Amino acid sequence: MSASDLQGLSPAAPPASDMHIDLAAEYADAGIGDVLERLERDLVGLAPVKRRVREIAALLLVDRVRQRLGLTTAAPSLHMSFTGNPGTGKTTVALRMAEILQRLGYCRRGQVVAVTRDDLVGQYIGHTAPKTKEVLKRAMGGVLFIDEAYYLYRPENEKDYGQEAIEILLQVMENQRDDLVVILAGYADRMERFFESNPGMKSRVAHHVDFPDYANAELGEIAERMLAQWNYRFDPAARLAFDEYIALRRDRPHFANARSIRNALDRMRMRQALRLFESGATVDADTLSTLSEADVRASRQFSEPSAAARRDEPEFDSELDFDPERGADRIDY
Repeated sequence: MSASDLQGLSPAAPPASDMHIDLAAEYADAGIGDVLERLERDLVGLAPVKRRVREIAALLLVDRVRQRLGLTTAAPSLHMSFTGNPGTGKTTVALRMAEILQRLGYCRRGQVVAVTRDDLVGQYIGHTAPKTKEVLKRAMGGVLFIDEAYYLYRPENEKDYGQEAIEILLQVMENQRDDLVVILAGYADRMERFFESNPGMKSRVAHHVDFPDYANAELGEIAERMLAQWNYRFDPAARLAFDEYIALRRDRPHFANARSIRNALDRMRMRQALRLFESGATVDADTLSTLSEADVRASRQFSEPSAAARRDEPEFDSELDFDPERGADRIDY
């Protein structure tokens, strides 16, 4: 290429800065290692989810360093979709993600505001906009976690006001993405249909994280951890019986992974309390802390379930099981 050919071309971009940044030091200074370690330690299983969270954290850390070196100025898209069945830890991971975003400087407050359709959509004309905007105001500077987000869109009802809430969300997700991260959660197939019906929403969601169901052994470990938090334990026979319970329960309707396990443990604790009360025996701390095989096998899951029995095994349905007053260190499955 001759000198004349070069005329009119834009000058070459200036070379990158000679500045060097130690990524390991940046990682330590940000304090996200502690969050990732707690996520790994406190949540059973979920290996692909933990891996994806680590990848997102690494991407954001590197992006922050790139900005310091003048390599990029565009803010990364942080909106996410968490898909999976109830009781698979989506709310807990949202809490951890909010901590990571805050420590890396992408969230001012690191809070999670968890809502459902009822918190956003009104019942009459003029009611939806103020409800949605009030929720968004509370969530600013943190994470807005919308459980069962597909219920926002009900095309079969022409008078439904959910579309108004979606339009407000879309505007805020685009124009105020530097100050709000939206996480949409729900069943994978329903979320996919929701995104197909709302392409503007899908285009704003950069990270899609799928939460697998727990294996039976993982559910057993979760049960033992929950009991330990409550100062209870299984005796050996009860532990074996509980493995049988898990296999039976997960084949029944409305199984909600760790949430069903927690509900089952609550009922077993009630059976133990009634057993001890009716026995009239003198008790000690060990007796009060031990669940027996009888407490487990009294479940109707061990008999052929009638319609009435199935109605008595209630277990879910909302993925939303979050109380911010319990704090980010409380593990909710």
